[in-house]
Amino acid sequence: MPLPKLPSRPATLLDLSTVAEPKPAIEPKKVPTLVTPVTPVAKDITNTTASNPSALLTPVPTTAKLETRPTKPVASHAVKQPAASSAKKGAKSRRAVSATTTKLFVLDTNVLMHDPTSLFRFEEHDVYLPMMTLEELDHHKKGMSEVARNARQVSRSLDALVEDLEQIDQGIELNRLGNKDAIGKLFFQTTALANHLPDDLPMGKADNQILGVVSALQRQFADREVVLVSKDINMRLKARALGLAAEDYFNDHVLEDTDLLYTGAQVLPEDFWNKHGKDIESWQQGGITFYRIKGPLCSQFLVNQFVYFDGSMPLHAQVREVSGKTAVLATLRDYTHAKNNVWGITARNREQNFAMNLLMDPDVDFVSLLGQAGTGKTLLTLAAALTQVLETKRYTEIIMTRVTVPVGEDIGFLPGTEEEKMLPWMGALEDNLDVLNMGDGDGNSSGNDWGRAATMDLIRSRIKVKSLNFMRGRTFLNKFLIIDEAQNLTPKQMKTLITRAGPGTKVVCLGNIAQIDTPYLTEGSSGLTFVVDRFKGWPHAGHITLQRGERSRLADYAGDVL
Repeated sequence: MPLPKLPSRPATLLDLSTVAEPKPAIEPKKVPTLVTPVTPVAKDITNTTASNPSALLTPVPTTAKLETRPTKPVASHAVKQPAASSAKKGAKSRRAVSATTTKLFVLDTNVLMHDPTSLFRFEEHDVYLPMMTLEELDHHKKGMSEVARNARQVSRSLDALVEDLEQIDQGIELNRLGNKDAIGKLFFQTTALANHLPDDLPMGKADNQILGVVSALQRQFADREVVLVSKDINMRLKARALGLAAEDYFNDHVLEDTDLLYTGAQVLPEDFWNKHGKDIESWQQGGITFYRIKGPLCSQFLVNQFVYFDGSMPLHAQVREVSGKTAVLATLRDYTHAKNNVWGITARNREQNFAMNLLMDPDVDFVSLLGQAGTGKTLLTLAAALTQVLETKRYTEIIMTRVTVPVGEDIGFLPGTEEEKMLPWMGALEDNLDVLNMGDGDGNSSGNDWGRAATMDLIRSRIKVKSLNFMRGRTFLNKFLIIDEAQNLTPKQMKTLITRAGPGTKVVCLGNIAQIDTPYLTEGSSGLTFVVDRFKGWPHAGHITLQRGERSRLADYAGDVL
């Protein structure tokens, strides 16, 4: 193919669509000294990538004097320059396709303050931080609250990512700090973006400024999916009303459907003994009967799970060992009988009996109890704690804590010491102590007022009420730690509390995931759901979901119809 004629205009104004790449087999003719043979060279992509990606592979005729246009700021997800060889061009095209299939997630501030590691949870996708997000992080970094700690942790992570980098407008590899799952890039808003929002939305509000950034990015990168990630429901609604893609932050969700949450108990089918009744081995040890059974259902069991069968040959047992299609079951202690009462309290239903077996087992270090109001979570736990602290001396004292989230309006600051400030939040503790102190520990109520008063003083001396704000750095030795209203804890807060346990300490988490009062927490992302799912199957942990309320017939009926 003959070479193009000498251009009469500057090289930057040529119509590049008419230029074709020369075939290497044809020898170029002699041309004037001002023109060199056409060769495919790397082109400045700062002005052509976003509008015409195919221009990256178009050959450009080079001249002795090549003029260049002034460059604009490079887009945050600009593609690298192509290499000369065909193999490298093929690899480049594959990278370009993968770049268009990945998403660009714009993070709201509440996502970072909810999960400070959310930057590294988007796998191959890219993350974009608007300037207003950084401004809000700076505004919330002061204080001793969990939100302030998370904001400071995010700031430290961002500082470590940008360290020793001269330019950040090309994007920062998220795996610089060793997070191998995060193979995308982090982009900051380095320039002002045009606002395309309706005039009736005030731009002085932080949420609207972030929405303006999302709208501008969606217009700038029309071939790529731009998604706003926010924990604020109203923010997502406004984004969808403006035609913008918005999602909740789902990475902290343990389960999409809480109906699939581990209950800790499993009913056996009617044909259980027909399929598992052959070659049964049984023995007794420590007053407990053990059974080794074989069958297809054994592989579905989890250690410390309760199994029951109420047919002609009833069985209430606890799974102690699972190996393939073989399992070892252990019989339970019957806490429904008065002779096995715990601080005068007996179990009133099957699930309460299961819970009491976990609470009184010294080999179980972690217990989680779920259930609606009135199912007996706090009463059973306090009865087991008092028995093991004051009678068997297995633990030295009881430590009780809970999240101070009010249901109604906040009553303001409370006077007094740490325990005095926490007492108004511990109404459930006082109510259950009154019930437990009605008897003398032997199941009867013949004690006089003086005896009950002395017993109450002894009980109070062994129960410490602590605040969550002062738990960091502590280690509890031989303590019975009760975490009440645990459904209002985030997974990070739950980890902070459970890791306080030292040798000989038992941790019990109580809660109802249907009564979450903390903003941005759902049933699927609650810390209580998190620990139930993560601890299932561990030999030293147990869980049970209490099904039936035992408070009163009025409370039971109100829970059903209201």
